[in-house]
Amino acid sequence: MTELMDATAAKIVLAVQRGDSINRVASKIGVSYSWVYNWIERLEDTEIIVTTDNGIQIADHEMRQQYADMMAALYSRDTISQEDAYVVPHFADMEFAYTEIDAAYVWTHGGYQIARSHDDYPVFIEVHKRDVERWIAFFQQFGVDMTINERPDAGDVDGNVHYVLFPKTDGIDVEWVDGNPVIPLDDAVDQMMENRPAYEPALEIIGKEYDRDIDASHHSAMSAD
Repeated sequence: MTELMDATAAKIVLAVQRGDSINRVASKIGVSYSWVYNWIERLEDTEIIVTTDNGIQIADHEMRQQYADMMAALYSRDTISQEDAYVVPHFADMEFAYTEIDAAYVWTHGGYQIARSHDDYPVFIEVHKRDVERWIAFFQQFGVDMTINERPDAGDVDGNVHYVLFPKTDGIDVEWVDGNPVIPLDDAVDQMMENRPAYEPALEIIGKEYDRDIDASHHSAMSAD
């Protein structure tokens, strides 16, 4: 079984939600479909997961916990990369959706960034209010800083990647883009319109790609001044 104590295998098992397809799991963890497919076969042969007509599900929850402990130990020893910043929340086994800056980031397929740097990279997610204590415990386990409802000053957090949680009491609406759960496009656009000058380029991208009548030409706005 020692050959199964592999980071890719761990990411697959931790990211799986009941009913996921292989393609969905591959998108979540940013690994090729063929590589995930090969690991799925090995994990199924050892009865860690099972695949059915309704998708993948965990069969060995004790092994899932061992993978969680292993990945938490690994991430706690090093800084989380920007790429892994969008993988780690999938390990929590709780529903969430990217929002605020990350709604723009996800809906533009990574084409728009604002107010973030390599040394200060907050990730913004909506969560259920009932899950907040579990999220706090999860990020503590992984050695990652998090705050609630407000982005901290750069000097107030350790490491580069940290998370800002927005608890919701009335449910979370989720759409999936490139393996990322994100708030619906209309909600994302509404958020960006509240600070339109900062998000003008993102609105322009979204208007063109999703055929939305946003009237969000960055160049036109500048020439009108």
